[in-house]
Amino acid sequence: MNDDWEKRVETAWASLDTYGEDGAAEFRALVDGLAAELPDGDPVGAFERACAWDSTGRSDRAVPLYREALAGGLDGYRRRRTLIQLASSLRNTGRAEEGVALLTPELDAPSDELDDAVRACLALCLASLGREREGLALVLGALAPHLPRYQRSMGNYARLLVEPEPDQVSGRS
Repeated sequence: MNDDWEKRVETAWASLDTYGEDGAAEFRALVDGLAAELPDGDPVGAFERACAWDSTGRSDRAVPLYREALAGGLDGYRRRRTLIQLASSLRNTGRAEEGVALLTPELDAPSDELDDAVRACLALCLASLGREREGLALVLGALAPHLPRYQRSMGNYARLLVEPEPDQVSGRS
């Protein structure tokens, strides 16, 4: 990979919406062509292909490619993106519990600009499993720092959604 390749990939992704529903195969072919320029087995190629399938409504086809990218040693920013997108695709294909298992450790990972995306996707996985309160707590916790006011209150409300009430802790009813 080089800067030229990265720019061409960025340009391809910027054009996604111009393809429309009927152009999904054409867009995937564009991404496949870019991925084919990489050495065989390069995990970035599998990642870009997975993203193309995912972004054109085929989470089922994206899952094995995301797994291939991770198994191939994808690291850094793209690795974290892969975990988020794989968890989302797993949820879309009825395997939300696998998404929760992938993203829960990311809550303790070094912080970066993808923290809120981790929480949002994890919240969706939790909601799909009937654990909406936990999901809402994650989303409120992620939103709170971005609010112009009420950050402390929203952070506390998020925490209280998942902490047992004092009476439940002491055993009183």
